[in-house]
Amino acid sequence: MTAAPPGSPEGLAPHADPHPARHPDDVRAAELDRAHVFHSWSAQGALAPFVLAGGSGSEVWDHAGRRYLDFSSQLVNTNIGHGHPAVVQAIQMQADLLPTVAPATANLTRGLAARAVVAHAPAGMHKIFFTNGGADANENAIRLARQHTGRDKVVSLYRSYHGNTGAAVVATGDWRRVPNEYARGHVHAFGPYLYRSDFWATTPEEECERALRHLERVIQCEGPASVAAVLLETVVGTGGVLVPPDGYLAGVRALCDRYGVLLILDEVMSGFGRTGAWLALDHWGVRPDLVTFAKGVNSGYVPAGGVLISDAVAATFDDRVFPGGLTYSGHPLAMAAVVATIETMEREHVVENAARIGADVLGPGLAALADRHPVIGEVRGLGVFWALELVADRATREPLPPALVARVKSEMMARDLLPFLADNRIHVVPPCVVTDDEVARALAVYDEALTVIEGEL
Repeated sequence: MTAAPPGSPEGLAPHADPHPARHPDDVRAAELDRAHVFHSWSAQGALAPFVLAGGSGSEVWDHAGRRYLDFSSQLVNTNIGHGHPAVVQAIQMQADLLPTVAPATANLTRGLAARAVVAHAPAGMHKIFFTNGGADANENAIRLARQHTGRDKVVSLYRSYHGNTGAAVVATGDWRRVPNEYARGHVHAFGPYLYRSDFWATTPEEECERALRHLERVIQCEGPASVAAVLLETVVGTGGVLVPPDGYLAGVRALCDRYGVLLILDEVMSGFGRTGAWLALDHWGVRPDLVTFAKGVNSGYVPAGGVLISDAVAATFDDRVFPGGLTYSGHPLAMAAVVATIETMEREHVVENAARIGADVLGPGLAALADRHPVIGEVRGLGVFWALELVADRATREPLPPALVARVKSEMMARDLLPFLADNRIHVVPPCVVTDDEVARALAVYDEALTVIEGEL
């Protein structure tokens, strides 16, 4: 059986219709999808996509009104929840005023959005190149690094996902890179992952030290003068919710400084509240040269992303043309959503809620699940960004077979929870606005679903 694509709920494990008596609009939506929509990362013939009609906060529903607790945040992007009225109203007001504008113009909404993002950026970053999403943010960060350094190679990790455009997908480390390797100048290394260490490490300190040594050897063997950038997800997302050990990011920064290499941190998934901080890098105080973002910056209400650019890199293009651009860079509807999202997150303390939920409710709750269920090999994460790694045997750490992972998904769906699964993992990624009661509901569903499949091991 081919491994299911991570990051794509419709392609992970096609599920049977949980309720055969369907609303006519659900039937129509499914028929139109089947007839005309070509889905990402999927063989098209066997797909039966789940139909959604609406959503509010941490819940979504179909046309029949059946409600599901969304612990996928769709693609880990609805950080502020579904249908937040402040963000919806901002988009509506901008559409009435000016629904689109060329990127070469100055626009007040775009300027306000840039200022709002910069307010939460590391020191020494005052400029943003806006994009349509995370993939083209990484694409343009790579371009900026190559133009600034005059070098070609980009080092990224095997356990990573950076997007589906030309360079971004080749910077990606997982299987999706392999059929798309048309870009040049990409090198991969192994990052820290103590549970399945590639370095025979037994402690976080050993894993950190050996991963850094390995990365340095890769840079040395590739020729430091040829390496433009190291590109890392601050917290690896669809590759496993891998939280770096203390000292790793600081060590990568030191290596980059030693060899004149730029550090690009990909915060597309981990940014804007997901880890309980505005940016995941805030947990470690690391200073990157470029930061890519998307998803949570406006919860995907209108597609938006961007690259935060250090002052030193931005100065390179004061008298030199940057060879890149996008028709919808800084699109005003997206920018209005960015402004409203950040202002609302500040006003409603959404980031603080994510941090509290992770520390006091979700983290302890998942740890308690692991105590009860031997199928959980490891729990890891922070904020509202967690993974349960499922194993057939705790001693050998053999991954749970795909058929049983698919069964876990169907059991959760049958209990009105919309999950996010990747490989042998349940990614526990609710909106940052999730409540204690909603977490309790989800934990009960996880408990019941795992109990069912453990009976089949």
